[in-house]
Parts: sequence; structure tokens; C-alpha cells
Amino acid sequence: MESTVLVSLPQNSYCIYITTNGLTGIGEKLKTLPVGKKVLVVSNPEIFDYYGQTTLQSLTKAGYEVDYHLIPAGEKYKNLESVAQLYDKALECRLERNSTFIALGGGVIGDITGFAAATWLRGVNFVQIPTSLLAMVDASVGGKTGVNHPRGKNLIGAFYQPRLVLIDVSVLKTLPPREFTAGMAEVIKYGVIWDKTLFESLEAADSIDRLERIPPSLLVEIITRSCQAKADVVSKDERESGLRAILNYGHTIGHALESLTDYETFVHGEAVAIGMVAAGRLAVKLGLWSEQEAERQDRLIVKASLPTRIPSYLSVDDIISHLYIDKKVKNGRIRFVLPSSIGSVSIHEVKDNQIDLLREVLENLLDS
Repeated sequence: MESTVLVSLPQNSYCIYITTNGLTGIGEKLKTLPVGKKVLVVSNPEIFDYYGQTTLQSLTKAGYEVDYHLIPAGEKYKNLESVAQLYDKALECRLERNSTFIALGGGVIGDITGFAAATWLRGVNFVQIPTSLLAMVDASVGGKTGVNHPRGKNLIGAFYQPRLVLIDVSVLKTLPPREFTAGMAEVIKYGVIWDKTLFESLEAADSIDRLERIPPSLLVEIITRSCQAKADVVSKDERESGLRAILNYGHTIGHALESLTDYETFVHGEAVAIGMVAAGRLAVKLGLWSEQEAERQDRLIVKASLPTRIPSYLSVDDIISHLYIDKKVKNGRIRFVLPSSIGSVSIHEVKDNQIDLLREVLENLLDS
């Protein structure tokens, strides 16, 4: 079974291939592109143990000269030091401008590899093979690449589109349950910001918190509709000059929570889930969204076994202070993506006299 989503751009359009047991075909997929023979696969040790040899064998069989580079797993390795080590490996392999970096892993691997590809020799080919649900529906699509600065997430980066994305849903069987659940946060996000039908499909499902409880047909639908939603948005606004900012729903507070807990308390989707709850409640207080729809969102987040509360040891003042170094701040004001109905959101600039409403929302979400 295979479905294809086209990310249509003025330049550098590409396809997302969503398959079952399709990893063995990456070599043949790459042959459809005008790229050179040298390929560097980037992964982390755990993912590489599962899928590295299958990937290398497929590429070698298709006639490519293949090497690999491993980066330890974890958000704390998403930094310039890891990028520098990847540059060293690229130099060692004598990669050329028509060579290809392939990211085999989750969002961290994809972001690091994409940024390195964007900057090595002023840009080499880049392919994504996401292995987590979060990476499949979000990080691997759209061309955002980058690494973290010690004071904030994703402050260093570039827009750089992959040449293709291969999503093999069968690799999810080795994904830890917590990581699968975290990926559902981004799926719910797409339902709130863009795709009401997707949202209602999640509501109607018997369960969405464990891979083994979701019928394969529904899983493919979830991933395909999520990728289509992101492709629709990116096609209209590749470099986040306007519309694309809606993809940050839940991320403003989510990124602050990740950073303030040194990326050790939450995985990304968990922080985004709390951020969506907070954004939804702020939208209600501002009269933008109904209480009933906010409750529908929150029930879906709970259904996915995602967190909805902020740890009590965090300071609301610290969270608000951190929001001011977010990439989305404009003219010194915090900007939030806030919903107006299921499937529709807008960008809202929080005025100085509304900060107290934000503070109230955050205080009410503190875990007792």
C-alpha cells in the first residue's frame, strides 16, 4: 500500500511517499532523482541498529557509494557541535555538491542533517526517512532545519527542502509508546488548525494512544491527512512569511516548557500538547473560541494520553519571560496561534494589557 503527497513549491517541489514495508525501496526511489553516487546516511545508534543495514543495502544495491554517521539520541545533541562532527564526516567521505545526506531517524536527526545539508558546500541533496510518528507528520515535511542554542530551541537554522520523503509506517512498531503518543500531539494540531475531518476521525476512533490499538487503515489515513495538511500550508507559504506560522500552534508555550526543563522533562509532543491546552484557554478568554470546542480539543489530548498540566516547580514568570525570546516575537510582542473553530486558526499578537490573561491561564494550568 502506498500513497503520495506532493509538496508543490515554486522551486524544489517534492513527493512524500507513504508506504508499508517500503524501506527496502529507498535506493530505487533515490534513482528517480538527478543526484550523485555518494550518499551519507545519518542516524542515531538505536535506529541504525534496527534499520541501518536495510537502508545501506538498498542504496548499495542501487549503485550508490554509501557511508554512515551516527549521532547520539536526544534533544541535547541537537547543537552546533553535532553539526561540526557531521561536517567532519562529510569531508572524510569527500562528499561533493551533488552528493546526498539521508536522515534516518526522528525529528532531531532530521533537523541536524537538514541544517548540515543546507550549509555543507552551500547545499547538498537532502532526503528524509522519518522513523517516529512526530517526524513523519511534522519534522520531515516543509524544509525547516536547525539546531538549538543554549538559550532557546531552534534559534539557529535554515529553510531547506528535502528532495523526497519516504515514510514507511511499518517502522513505527519499534517506536517506544511514549514517542508514539507524543507524535499524536502534532496530528491533533493539524485537526485543530486545518483539517476538521481529521479531528473528527480522531474523535470517532476507539483509541489513539497506542499503535497496536489503531487499525492500519486509520493509521495511514492519519499520517496521509497530516502530511497533506502540512503540504497545503507549506505550498502556500514556504518561508513562514504569513500563513505557515499557524503550524506553530501549541509550540510557543511548548518550546518554553522544553527549554526551561533542559529538554529532560518532556518530549516535544508532550510540551506541544500542554501548549495547545494553554492556547485554547487563552483563545476562550479573548472571546475567539467557544468553551465547548476548547473542551473537545482537551478531551482529544487526554484521549491520546498526553499531558495537560504544567509542572508546579516551574515559574509562570519564567515561562512568560522565555516567550519573549521565541522566534515568533514581533516588535517586542508575543504572538500566539489561536483557534476560532475546529479547523481554523489565526495569528494573535498579545497586547501588553492582555499579559495578565495569559498569566491567569498559565497559573490555572499549574499542577497542584
